Amino acid sequence: MRPIGIDLFAGAGGLSLGFEQAGFDVAAAVEIDPVHCAVHKFNFPDTAVIPRSVVGLTAEEIRESAGIGNRPIDCVFGGPPCQGFSLIGHRALEDPRNSLVLEFVRLVRELDARTFVFENVKGLTVGSHRTFLSELVAAFGMAGYDVRLPWKVLDAADYGTPQHRQRLFLIGAKRGETLPEIPPPQTNAADARKPLAHLPGGPTVRDAIEDLPDADRFASLVESDAVRTSAMGEPSTYAAELRCLNNDAWHYGYPRNWTPTWMTSSARTAHSEISRRRFQETPQGAVEPISRFYKLAPGGLCNTLRAGTDGARGAFTSPRPIHYEYNRCITVREMARLHGFPDWFRLHATKWHGGRQVGNSVPPPLARAVASEIVRALGVAPERPARAIDLGEPSLLYMEMSEAAEHFGVAAPSSRRDRKSGAKKRKQHEIEAARVQLRVVNG
Repeated sequence: MRPIGIDLFAGAGGLSLGFEQAGFDVAAAVEIDPVHCAVHKFNFPDTAVIPRSVVGLTAEEIRESAGIGNRPIDCVFGGPPCQGFSLIGHRALEDPRNSLVLEFVRLVRELDARTFVFENVKGLTVGSHRTFLSELVAAFGMAGYDVRLPWKVLDAADYGTPQHRQRLFLIGAKRGETLPEIPPPQTNAADARKPLAHLPGGPTVRDAIEDLPDADRFASLVESDAVRTSAMGEPSTYAAELRCLNNDAWHYGYPRNWTPTWMTSSARTAHSEISRRRFQETPQGAVEPISRFYKLAPGGLCNTLRAGTDGARGAFTSPRPIHYEYNRCITVREMARLHGFPDWFRLHATKWHGGRQVGNSVPPPLARAVASEIVRALGVAPERPARAIDLGEPSLLYMEMSEAAEHFGVAAPSSRRDRKSGAKKRKQHEIEAARVQLRVVNG
């Protein structure tokens, strides 16, 4: 029996994927955004998606939705929205959004989870926020949980990801259970000034995306996010894993039945010639002065990929870096590669939703490293699954907010950017035709 995990504030599923790859069955994912719910359901069709806020949600409702009865919950994990803590913008302990953190503590306790993983922004460890963090550790203590101290900020670049992304992890266990360790670094970041002799070098930007053909070569990607192609290049070791070219690429996760000849999540961006000229003139590893976009350096690492904002906060597009070779911003698929998502994992068809889904997520290699320590503390010997699973219906990836909300039977939050965000919205007959085509290819 694989250990059971529950993902709170699940987003598109970066933590879910890392935990699955470490040997977990993620039984339920709670997420308030219907578009994220749809993408999560596509990639994790066996996971019960609960499309609502954690506020007022009970352990009994989660268990019932997941169909797990009274089975023990081995780990509850998640990252409550961090706007109240972030180093970007206003920081205030009184921010009402911080109350979601206490909802996380409540559900850990009500689910009687053996362990938990709380993930959040580095800003929570700075200045007056340390007081809040201390209070949070005390709240876990009152709920009957010990926390691994000192808390630790981990950089995804130290865990096999070609991107600097620092995140706080609080790891805890129910009193009496083995307290998991913080995962030690697994790779030297490609730009490490003092690399550790016992660790291998981590992947570079070039390792991540060099084998992907230029999206601008494909006229169909103006109005679509997917194209069938035989133009994939020779992969690096890192890219070969994300293309699932060997059995080890799946780790302890469930293999997906998918079609590798499709390049997905790759909608093109319509840049003006003036923008393209500015991009061309910007040196690799520098910031373009007008857009403030960072131009990737092939031998270095990606800067931290940001999520932009949702419709309720202005619907600003995530600032995608400039490609080191092509005079354009990188595609959502290239973002996903730089984040550690495998190629079978698809994001929403629009650049806006797809970009914020990547930017909001924990890089799966980092999540897998943390989850592997949880598995070790639980005393479980992870095994590779004997079966593969089918991905969900492709129509889930093309739903606007209102359509996704209707699909899940919930009210639609504000999302004013839907009709202006990337790939052209498909009519229902076009979605159905694409779905039939994918069925034929997968068959």
